Amino acid sequence: MSQATMQGATRQPVAQTGFGTLMRQWRRRRGLSQLDLAGSGGVSQRHVSFLESGRARPSRQMVLHLAELLDMPLRERNRLLHAAGFAAAYRESGLEAPHLAEARRALDLLLKQHEPFPAVVVDAGWTVQLANQAAQRMIAFLLGPHLDPAKPVNFMKLPLHPQGARPYIRNWREVAGALLHRLQREAMDSPAAAVLAEVRGYPDVDALWRSVDWDSEPRPLLGFAIEKDGLVLDLITMIATFGTPQDVTLQDLRIETFLPADEASESLLRGLASH
Repeated sequence: MSQATMQGATRQPVAQTGFGTLMRQWRRRRGLSQLDLAGSGGVSQRHVSFLESGRARPSRQMVLHLAELLDMPLRERNRLLHAAGFAAAYRESGLEAPHLAEARRALDLLLKQHEPFPAVVVDAGWTVQLANQAAQRMIAFLLGPHLDPAKPVNFMKLPLHPQGARPYIRNWREVAGALLHRLQREAMDSPAAAVLAEVRGYPDVDALWRSVDWDSEPRPLLGFAIEKDGLVLDLITMIATFGTPQDVTLQDLRIETFLPADEASESLLRGLASH
């Protein structure tokens, strides 16, 4: 990114667009002081202070520069631009858009190659967008009569809802705590915030949310111990994302893959796939 330009600080308040509030929230989220941000961005601390208080109006280039320094998601960079009165810089497309055809082919191939083990692609709100056959079998097995083919499955709500997979997850508190930890870290993004607000209304979830150790780091791997109808399945789940996306949709996507944690679970998944 080229060096950002900057308008001179003014003591006249600007319109209350929320830019300063958003900027301050993201700065604090990254654990930076105004001096830290100013030093890394080549601007004065005074100007950072004026931007956050609304006493200075940023240029479009300055907004993009600050968003880059704060390592903001593309969706939130667009939000910051809108708050400052500028048009979005990053487009948000459907997975069927022609310019995403290559990425869509890659996702389809990844899901196919992961058979007979479950794999899904979810969006920023954790709603399933793509699922391989193994994942579809797992979802149908867990939801049973509660599965509504007309409604998309949400992979945060599925293990937390009392009528979802929750009754069959033997290590539910451990799983739920890890999921809530991840949701909380994403809660500044509006899709995740809406999901978090909903799941906290489920029985016992809010109390568990209040007991989460927020200082701990999210787990790179999470184990699911599932038992239903005499079948026992131990899985390990991992989440991957696109490395350098320039489209909001691609950056929002997460590829969640499940692997058997033991030989018995591997045999069970392979057996289900052969039927």
